[in-house]
Amino acid sequence: MAVNKNALIRYKTIDKCLQNNFKHWTLNDLIEAVSDALYDYEGKDVDVSKRTVQLDLQMMRSDKLGYNAPIVVYNRKYYKYETENYSITNSPISNQDLTKLSEAVSFLKQFQGFSHFDELGSMVQKLEDHVYTQKTHKKSLIDFEKNENLKGLEFLDELYQNILKKQAIEITYQSFKARQENTFTYYPYLLKEFRNRWFLIGKRFKNEGIMNLALDRIISIEKTDKTFIPDDTFNSETYYKNAIGVSISPTIATENVLLYVNRKHAPYVLTKPFHHTQKEVARDNYGVTISLDVQYNFELEKEILGLGENIKVIAPERLKRNIKERLHDAVDAYETEINDKNLRTIAKRLEHKGFGILNHVYTNRDIRKLKSKLDTYIKENKEQAFGMREVFKKMPELKGILFNKNFKKLIKAIDKNVFLTKAIYFDKSPKDNWYVTWHQDIPINVSEKIDTELFGSWTNKKGVISVCPPENILKNTFSMRIHLDDTSAENGALKVIPGSHNKRLTHDEIKLITNNSIPYVSEVNSGGVQLIKPLLLHASPVTKTQRRRRVLHLEFSSIDLPNNLKYAEYKSL
Repeated sequence: MAVNKNALIRYKTIDKCLQNNFKHWTLNDLIEAVSDALYDYEGKDVDVSKRTVQLDLQMMRSDKLGYNAPIVVYNRKYYKYETENYSITNSPISNQDLTKLSEAVSFLKQFQGFSHFDELGSMVQKLEDHVYTQKTHKKSLIDFEKNENLKGLEFLDELYQNILKKQAIEITYQSFKARQENTFTYYPYLLKEFRNRWFLIGKRFKNEGIMNLALDRIISIEKTDKTFIPDDTFNSETYYKNAIGVSISPTIATENVLLYVNRKHAPYVLTKPFHHTQKEVARDNYGVTISLDVQYNFELEKEILGLGENIKVIAPERLKRNIKERLHDAVDAYETEINDKNLRTIAKRLEHKGFGILNHVYTNRDIRKLKSKLDTYIKENKEQAFGMREVFKKMPELKGILFNKNFKKLIKAIDKNVFLTKAIYFDKSPKDNWYVTWHQDIPINVSEKIDTELFGSWTNKKGVISVCPPENILKNTFSMRIHLDDTSAENGALKVIPGSHNKRLTHDEIKLITNNSIPYVSEVNSGGVQLIKPLLLHASPVTKTQRRRRVLHLEFSSIDLPNNLKYAEYKSL
């Protein structure tokens, strides 16, 4: 038996070598490769003679094993496959082998029903179906779940051997969240499959806890001479019994999870339980209530979300809240789709009316992040609660949230050449409440004062240098007001006079227009934006409710300032 096994290892090794067309393989190269492979499998040196490998090549060329390998010699000393992409693993199984496999299947089927062989059931069925298709040349009768494009499967055999031989390895790994790959020593204990994805379970350090590595994120594996560190406390049969999936924490207690499944989907959940602890605790005309005693982890949430509207979390409250939030975020992802029609409409309104409103630009999740980061920064840095200038200079990390796909599409629809010139944060609340009269936004902020023709009314307030530019710059500029709260007339929504943006107005002209016009109240939902021209007449009333009105005000232009003047907050997009 050992001789047959060694022969198969030699054949596979030679096959792998000859598939590599980037190297010229001499007989000595093949002998060395075979010797290394046998050492890896046996853990000891095996004497491989020149004659042994020559006979192996002859056997692979022949029809005795069904290989008929197209092995040729070139330049009188090098071996290769004459047929490109040939491999003995692609060879059809011989009738003799099929007969032996059929006998093996019949033998294994005798043990079905015994508890010791429960896990072999699907394997026997797969093998029986494969033998059937090979013998009859007909289509398979069983279609098992598979994913040929799944990455990392090529490491399975090597990792299995490492675990079997208690071999420490050097793994180069890059998780989906990591910016770059990382190489480290790893002591593998177990290979685990979950939902057609494979994971390697083991440790990095002796005193560190168990960690799992997804095979599809492994870049490379190398052997190391470091002594293998076992973990006698790790029991693969009990380690995962309290959880769904592979995200396990030995120190976290299980929780009693109550789920209500509607009548339509209850049979699917009852016949294929989420977990071995699943129990039916109640039933009515509309569905069933089930309980699970499991750890709260990512996979539990994923299983519940997979049933969509057909399942509801009853307990615990934390799980219920998180599932509800994730479902809202899922709906939000559809609502924040911006189509070309929306973009054309708001661009035309900005040009002709001086403003435009577009809701659902940012998701609820984006808004929650922005609120949290702004509130934390203002509290920790003792900024004025009602607002903050130079936002991106102080909080550059906000760009990663704000400059998303929708933002870029919207900006491009208005003027693809623009850059950022200003960023201000406003927080109007019952505590910080103010009225802003009718006005146009005239001043711009620059980095230093340089006297320039047509630029006047210079000011310097607490280091912020402002100047009134010529009208052509103001007409080119537009602002985006990103709303972090629902904004209505009750909490200080901006009032505007449509069409009043075509020129810079005098005080008397402003008074005349506002006294004879009906203002538009700019009610914008949280996550929505209002585009506005700086010359558009606008005003902001005081809030009449206890609700806050938080807005990020960004200004853009595509005209560079003359005479070496620079925008104080210039930022390319």
